[in-house]
Amino acid sequence: MKRRIPAEWEKQEALIVVYPPTKSDWAHSLDLIRQSYLEFIGTIARFQKCMVICEDKKALATALPSLQNIELIEMPTNDTWIRDFGGINIYKNGKRQTYDFTFNAWGNKFEANLDNGITERLFEEGFLKGKLKTIPFVLEGGSIDSNGKGVMLSTAYCLFEENRNAHLSKKEIKKTLIKYFGLKKLIILKHGALIGDDTDSHIDTLARFIDEKTIAYVKCYDKDDVHYPELRKMEKELKKTGFKLLPLPLPRAHSFNDHRLPATYLNFVLINNAIIVPTYQDPYDSEVLALFKEHFTEREIVGIDASVFIREHGSLHCASMNIYKKKD
Repeated sequence: MKRRIPAEWEKQEALIVVYPPTKSDWAHSLDLIRQSYLEFIGTIARFQKCMVICEDKKALATALPSLQNIELIEMPTNDTWIRDFGGINIYKNGKRQTYDFTFNAWGNKFEANLDNGITERLFEEGFLKGKLKTIPFVLEGGSIDSNGKGVMLSTAYCLFEENRNAHLSKKEIKKTLIKYFGLKKLIILKHGALIGDDTDSHIDTLARFIDEKTIAYVKCYDKDDVHYPELRKMEKELKKTGFKLLPLPLPRAHSFNDHRLPATYLNFVLINNAIIVPTYQDPYDSEVLALFKEHFTEREIVGIDASVFIREHGSLHCASMNIYKKKD
């Protein structure tokens, strides 16, 4: 029996997002974030199918300029960050299977009853098809990243946080990931964190594979920035992995309601024939877009302003989940 978790640059059937509901933590910026989501959804639909979970299909259909390549799904949710509560695709003996891990809102920080049940409901109502496996293990999609060849990246701050799988030892947590994802190597970074991140250092804000042999990572160039020591330690760890490295600069400090926000270019989204890169009205935006164009010569690079997304401490990758093709 062979298991494999795909890399995000592999062929996809769809990308799922959750349109911000009226009653949610987005109340402070609801109109602005909905406009940002409309741009995000429209961009995805240019390249592939976009499945949109929402509270009111009719209202959203009216707001969208076109429904081409878009499927609207009316379901209640607690939040919008489907990267962390959505089902995770793997290939088992070459056929797609979906894992439904337990989601407890990043260590019981928020309400999660609706979000934890969303994957099962999507299958029950026929929006997603294939084999669904429920796994009684707390894991968020944003906490792991794969090169598609048996190597996975994650962080110790998140994996071993006491409110996730406290009944398991570190060794047992590692064995669980290796087993379910068929891993040859599991790299768990001991360092790396961004202020304002509720997730306890998800890897998709810090370091991600951009091809089988290359890891892009966030680098702080300002020695006076509070992030500098921790990200410098993370960089030293990454240099020991044996992979090629591509540093992406940490954006300047962005704040909302006097709190620093976790702005990061690592929260990019890979879709068919394109990469959607978060931008922040930042001096580094153009440099980062140029780096992506240099590396991904056969994909269109699209920048989307994610300045409002980070007000609730996530960005574009956090706001989406990939559905891969049915067969490996």
